[in-house]
Amino acid sequence: MKSPSNQESGQRACADSESAQESLPEHVAIIMDGNGRWARARGQARVQGHRRGVDAARTATSLCGNAGIPYLTLFAFSSENWNRPVEEVGLLTRLLVTSLDNEVQRLHDNGVRLKVIGDLAPFGPKVEQMVARAEEATQVNTALNLTIALNYGGRWDVLQAVQRIGIATASGELDCADVDEELFSSYLSTANQPDPDLFIRTGGELRISNFLLWQLAYTELFFTDALWPDFDEKIFLAALEAYRVRQRRFGQTREQVLLSS
Repeated sequence: MKSPSNQESGQRACADSESAQESLPEHVAIIMDGNGRWARARGQARVQGHRRGVDAARTATSLCGNAGIPYLTLFAFSSENWNRPVEEVGLLTRLLVTSLDNEVQRLHDNGVRLKVIGDLAPFGPKVEQMVARAEEATQVNTALNLTIALNYGGRWDVLQAVQRIGIATASGELDCADVDEELFSSYLSTANQPDPDLFIRTGGELRISNFLLWQLAYTELFFTDALWPDFDEKIFLAALEAYRVRQRRFGQTREQVLLSS
């Protein structure tokens, strides 16, 4: 039997690499759940779980960057989190601000572009200015687009888009008849980003908790009982494998998908 030439082996390796890349999601969105339960199981204060959660967020960012996934969105603080005990909210917001400030240089050094979505007004002007500086410092980076959702809710996002479209229509800037899905998406806080292909939620809960409601319409969902501070490469790879073997139809039949592949 004739051995394959170096050229043939190289072409096959290239094809395998391209196939593997095509099976990766372009955009991963994660609900980072379970910090408090992780700490409680170890007899620690809840804030210790949140601190370990920051380490896990750093891990997730590195894993996506190393895998060549260009978009990652992390749900760090929901609009419903204000309902938690006042002391915990204060500790959590201070941790978020401190972590964001500490991580900017590391993100920049690794080519990560940072974007923060959500209603930042309740955090005050100091936080808004800090976020603006962090976004500006990383705006030219292209290795990974990291979006952090702070005081974010999917309903809030849809509502603010409707309000802005209403204002544009009332001023004559926009014709109501021109509003379609693509235009509506451009008014969401995630404008200019692809919708998530893969959604991961840790902590064992089986819901999306008001996260990216419009954007998750055709997203593949992956749930794990692992608590967020325990998120690691093994869990990440399990989510990618679950995504790889799924057939994304977007309303088509299985036969249509097979014919077009």
